[in-house]
Amino acid sequence: MPKADINKAGWEQSEFPILCETCLGPNPFIRMSKQEFGRSCGTCARPFTVFRWNPGSGARYKTTVICQTCAKVKNVCQTCLLDLEYGLPTQVRDTALAIQNEAPTSDINREYYAQNMENKMEDGNQSLMQVGTRATSAGKEMLKQLARTNPYYKRNRPHICSFFVKGECNRGDECPFRHEKPVENALSHQNIQDRYHGNNDPVARKILANHSEAQGLKPPEDENITSLFLSSLPASATELSIRTHVINSLPQIPSSQLRSVVHVAKSRCAFINFKDRDSAERAAEAWANGLDMDSERVHVKWGRSKGPSKSATPTAGPSAIPASA
Repeated sequence: MPKADINKAGWEQSEFPILCETCLGPNPFIRMSKQEFGRSCGTCARPFTVFRWNPGSGARYKTTVICQTCAKVKNVCQTCLLDLEYGLPTQVRDTALAIQNEAPTSDINREYYAQNMENKMEDGNQSLMQVGTRATSAGKEMLKQLARTNPYYKRNRPHICSFFVKGECNRGDECPFRHEKPVENALSHQNIQDRYHGNNDPVARKILANHSEAQGLKPPEDENITSLFLSSLPASATELSIRTHVINSLPQIPSSQLRSVVHVAKSRCAFINFKDRDSAERAAEAWANGLDMDSERVHVKWGRSKGPSKSATPTAGPSAIPASA
């Protein structure tokens, strides 16, 4: 039904928020306030219906920060912006499932994009993410290992008291905020845009780095190593097919960052050389559980620098050898 005011045609009205179990809280009897067009969405900037509630005793009041259209597009909670199925940041999920982020980030296009997505979802309430398009068994296995199935209510704690940090709080135990000293690190500097679109999310990078290290892909200390070694390749693999699989499995890394692919057909292995260390580390994080090619699991190892050559002239061949060699 079209709205009477043409200026409110793109505004969103809803009866209940899309929330994860953690943000909703353990109490089944909660009181929730509702305010139509209470604020603008943190991603598409369209006015939407805002909900506010207290998850339980000792928790802070929580509110929705993005509209339901943006939440359905990414299949995330309207408050914490974590994936509803796995409880993980969108960057972790998109990296594991090789999902390309198609949502625009500029102020000019994001509202137009959100309106188009809302029109496409009028027939159903399901997310528009095509998760199964390029999802591999290795990516699904990675998500099962990282998934947070149980609610983490500690995330609902009150914020730190700013007056206590200054040494000026005189409320004592009656203060509704936490009396703790804040920890300054990369995790304390986050914003809604990066968290929603999965770009440079410090929480996601920490989760991916810890997982890849646990899988034996700890980055070597030598910062000049920017190569990854693939072994157990399919017999039908070619340099072109390997390059195609690498680019498709790393949608968040520009293809221009791939320096070269050296395929050794006789040994059924390949060296993937990147232009910088950051791209190599992100590829290692995405391939922590291996890389699927033609229904076969390819093993991934970090490369290792060659020792100093004894001859004056350099030798031909790949720039790195497998760390396990």
